Amino acid sequence: MPIRENIRNVAIVAHVDHGKTTLIDAMLRQTGVFRSNEVIEERVMDSNPLERERGITIFSKHASINYAGIKINIIDTPGHADFGGEVERILQMVDGVLLLVDAAEGPLPQTKFVLRKALERGLQAVVVINKVDRSDAEPHATLNKIFDLFVSLGASDEQLDFPVLYASSRHGFAGRELGDGNTDLRPLFETILSHVPGPRVEPGKPLQLLVTNTEHSDYLDRLAIGRVSRGKISKSQNVVAVRHQDGSLSPFKITALFSYQGLKREEVQEVQAGDITVLAGLEDVRIGDTVADPDNPEALPGLSVDEPTISMVFSVNDSPFAGREGQYVTSRHLRDRLYREALTNLSLRVEDTGTTEALKVSGRGEMHLSILIETLRREGYEFQVSKPEPILRREGDKTLEPYEDLTLDVNKENAGDCMERLGSRKAELVSMHTGPDGRTRLSFLIPSRCLMGFRNEFLTITRGEGLMYRMTAGYHAFKGGDIGRLRGVLVSGNLGPTSAYALFHLSDRGEFFILAGEEVYPGMIVGEHTRDIDLAVNVCKAKRASNVRSKASDEALTIAPPRLMSLEQMLEYMNDDELLEVTPKSLRMRKRILDALDRKRSDRTRERAAEAAGQKK
Repeated sequence: MPIRENIRNVAIVAHVDHGKTTLIDAMLRQTGVFRSNEVIEERVMDSNPLERERGITIFSKHASINYAGIKINIIDTPGHADFGGEVERILQMVDGVLLLVDAAEGPLPQTKFVLRKALERGLQAVVVINKVDRSDAEPHATLNKIFDLFVSLGASDEQLDFPVLYASSRHGFAGRELGDGNTDLRPLFETILSHVPGPRVEPGKPLQLLVTNTEHSDYLDRLAIGRVSRGKISKSQNVVAVRHQDGSLSPFKITALFSYQGLKREEVQEVQAGDITVLAGLEDVRIGDTVADPDNPEALPGLSVDEPTISMVFSVNDSPFAGREGQYVTSRHLRDRLYREALTNLSLRVEDTGTTEALKVSGRGEMHLSILIETLRREGYEFQVSKPEPILRREGDKTLEPYEDLTLDVNKENAGDCMERLGSRKAELVSMHTGPDGRTRLSFLIPSRCLMGFRNEFLTITRGEGLMYRMTAGYHAFKGGDIGRLRGVLVSGNLGPTSAYALFHLSDRGEFFILAGEEVYPGMIVGEHTRDIDLAVNVCKAKRASNVRSKASDEALTIAPPRLMSLEQMLEYMNDDELLEVTPKSLRMRKRILDALDRKRSDRTRERAAEAAGQKK
């Protein structure tokens, strides 16, 4: 099969925060994509507001540069394990990868995940040891770890013969040797051209293109993105989409055709085999479909991604504050939006439940689902979600549950506390290493459900100085037992605004999550109790009016600042009998049963059922 020599398709893969997007910024600058006087933001490829806020890549992005007369298509991929579905489908479009590894941190869990996927597809890797300018960089030790990782993942002899570059994304240089004095990225570009092969093409055969991504345009409606495997595509050409689900054919006409030039899409009249392109005119096209010639509609192998590991129930908001802040509040709105998301988010599963008011949504991790929740609330949706639950499997007479590889990077004095806490959470210590800087790296294998809620404990143990990395590690034997919250919660028993007077006099009962003057309702969680039981409190009680004044009674009340939690922290904090109310302006934790008496009746019913079950055994 002939190879097209004037193009290279390459993906940049790495663990989160190892410098992928920053490296692409430097590559774009040094190849003239930006004018010399053009002002651009850092991490220009992270265009989504959520990506810029969190400092991570969530969605894959495309760009292209020209070097020595050859077009290099670059795809920036997510570095977080929860968005592995994005990585898996992007690898379908490329012929090689740039594997970035931090010179100080070395290979981390997501490095292993993305490299495994690349090696399974038979792709060649160019290793870039990044951030060699860090004071704690250990590039030679990092290279040894990378080689060991290749071997452990079953790399072929050809794949083990990978080129190595030493780089600094922030300062825009790469060299074949450490300290060789090179000040730009020319060695990187030359290595891509010499070690990443051009795409294998069959230009004379009937058209085939696998749709690996879809987008929506206000002017052109549905857009399909993919690489032309064989043949060519012209504007106004008649094609068919071979559906990956059932093999049915849907005829379409290409109304517009785009190619990537720098960060922009430019309309073109024709694209050849090997090109990454964007097609318009294919209504209802889905990821995994094959765009083919009408006379020879042959399908390509569909996309397959790892299965989800956790699930949540999304339902209509039924709290007393329902409908106050959201634009889309009905079950129809929520249902349509979630099923639309599942069309483009391959790692997401949406299923109906026994009621029209709720849907079961499954994803690759808490981050994966929390990004979905945050996206929906910013679009004006109002709903409520349950606590994340692991998806269990049955194999014969065994129950399996999802596990995760957990890596902690902590100060040496915090290592013992972390091991003790994780031991109680059924974690198994895999390895432990203390570096010359006094920091200890701990690796564990732990059930996913036992890791929920640990982040807050970890931040407390390490005083915010520890680093935590996690990655799915497949399914293993179910260990049983529940890992729940150690303390109960303070639950509002009243409707109305909170008062400073009430918060001050209840401060000895626990720590609050709310501010004075904030609206609450019965059943809403307002704080954490000092004991392991839930307590209903009146946070709306006001000071009784009196015509008697005294210096002591009129003194200002000093209230401890509340604990304000992020969306992910709330998802981790909740128990099974609680929900999270999500609106465009607010996040409120609440009891599933709002009325206090109804909650007590429900608790007694559960206790009697548990006792009856125990007696039967």
